[in-house]
Amino acid sequence: MAEEKESRQKEEEQNRDERIEKTGQVTLNENGQLENIHLISIIGEIEGHENLNSNSKTTKYEHILPSLAAIEDSKDIQGVLVLINTMGGDVEAGLAIAEMIASLSKPSVSLVLGGSHSIGVPIAVSTDYSFIVPTGTMVIHPVRMSGMVIGVPQTFEYFKLIQDRITGFVCNHCGIGKNIFEQLMTETGILTKDVGTILVGEEAVKHGIINEVGGIDKAMQKLHEMIRDSSK
Repeated sequence: MAEEKESRQKEEEQNRDERIEKTGQVTLNENGQLENIHLISIIGEIEGHENLNSNSKTTKYEHILPSLAAIEDSKDIQGVLVLINTMGGDVEAGLAIAEMIASLSKPSVSLVLGGSHSIGVPIAVSTDYSFIVPTGTMVIHPVRMSGMVIGVPQTFEYFKLIQDRITGFVCNHCGIGKNIFEQLMTETGILTKDVGTILVGEEAVKHGIINEVGGIDKAMQKLHEMIRDSSK
């Protein structure tokens, strides 16, 4: 009996380690409060419809979206913690992830660690409550394009529509106003040879983008509080 139990534990640990390695996800269920929290990490570059090279650290949206659907459908998982350290990436994939997180009926908290740049900003604000570590950064800039542009007026109109979707999502899910957000996006004096703004830690909170400065301890504490409040 003891050997069977030990074998099951080893198998569970192996499956847990493999899941973390492959998808950056794990269910936290050893907190002593009988509350199951699902951890999702958004790291490196957010990969869209095209595969990036094998040397790049990526978050694959085809891993994240099914997991979020499973979380919503699960009777056991009670909350979601999203750890973010991303340079940005595919706009459509990033927005899809942000929309899925925002539509969850279960409490969710995000924590910005190294950075939440570009399309990482909508993901950071998509949760019910957000934290950023003191040295965490957020880069806000307009949608960029590269390569040959065919049909210039139509292309610029398309990019404007994409930008409006991003701006609308961010402003609807945090405390910053549209005018201020667009000012930060088009600032020319902060990023070298580019436009945009870098916000560090407390600055992101002061602008109303992130709720609070804090680390994993505060993020976990807040999520447990929200879970308890939602079950009353």
